[in-house]
Amino acid sequence: MAHNEFRAPEAGLAAGLLDAGRGPLHPLAAQTLTAALDVAWADPAHRHAAGRRARAHLDTARAILADALGVRPDELSVHESPERALEIGLAGLRHARRRAGERVVASAVERSVVLVSPGVEDPVAVDRLGRLDLDAWSEAVSAPGVGAAVLQSANGEVGTRQPVNEAEEMAAAAGVPLLLDATASLGRDDLPTGAGSVVVADAASFGGPPLGLLAVRTGTRWSLAGSTYEAEHGRAPASPWVPVVLAAAEAWRQSRAEHADESAAARALVDRIRAAAGNVRDVVVGGDPIDRLPHVVSFSVLFVDGESLVDELDRHGLAVSSGSACTTSSLRPSHVLAAMGLLSQGNVRVSLPIAAVSPTREHDVERLCAALEDVVDAVRGRLGTADL
Repeated sequence: MAHNEFRAPEAGLAAGLLDAGRGPLHPLAAQTLTAALDVAWADPAHRHAAGRRARAHLDTARAILADALGVRPDELSVHESPERALEIGLAGLRHARRRAGERVVASAVERSVVLVSPGVEDPVAVDRLGRLDLDAWSEAVSAPGVGAAVLQSANGEVGTRQPVNEAEEMAAAAGVPLLLDATASLGRDDLPTGAGSVVVADAASFGGPPLGLLAVRTGTRWSLAGSTYEAEHGRAPASPWVPVVLAAAEAWRQSRAEHADESAAARALVDRIRAAAGNVRDVVVGGDPIDRLPHVVSFSVLFVDGESLVDELDRHGLAVSSGSACTTSSLRPSHVLAAMGLLSQGNVRVSLPIAAVSPTREHDVERLCAALEDVVDAVRGRLGTADL
């Protein structure tokens, strides 16, 4: 796929967008998607000319995305969602390791799709910053009957990075393979080199479509129970739709080129938000202030509910989130904040889109910081909690 092969009219960009959970595509990824509809629409499993052409494009895109994860193309499969990739990745580890045990060790701040998976019981505690308790983790992975472990590279709700290398060393000493969940990190933060026997990521994290990327490193014991799948290295019932995979690959190419400047700019903006939120009465800012993702911040406001804050900020033309970022229900109270011992009511989460998607984000952050105290006062006033 040549860099200039796909071009289309520039897509509309969102203003006031401070929620990158499912943000718009990177403009060049959107152009790629549009153009690919004409040249890569066919089923890549078919032998006719259109199918072979789609297969060639899929192979090229897979190589680009594999490079994003630091794996080989034959180790990477593409799935309809990151949640599905997590389910499949964990299921393959559990089945292959079933004789060793079916228990799965996970931290208490993992995504809900992990925490409700078979074998996950008594998640390992985290501290007030959301960081894994390594002593408790070591004890958990060393216990009898453990088949696998799961740990996120960083939390998508509060931003705190996890001690992945140390946790994996402890798991390896106990003979337990680690699934690394990089769904909040890839393209926004450097991943630990070579970490994870299985790695899962989300193309949406770097301006692509919400595709699940699943890498199973060579030599890992991994298999699906009763699987007769042929597509995606035996991990999926059908091949992915090639245009969206091409869009993901183009988003990664752009993300890689922009990464250093993007990361520094996002970190400075989040520092600005953390300072502004911390200056508002009865507001607690969550997560590690330093060792964190560059683009994520979460804060909780006493005496109000998060939905009211989101609605009021929306009236100011600012799109933010509330509730748990790690569950499919955006209004569900945050299990992440609960595990950290923080207030989950009145929660606001900002996850900055990449600059290419939201070119007004610096101005939008300044508007948020300027309006935040008045917004909180207004919501407290309507709820009759201003004097509490």
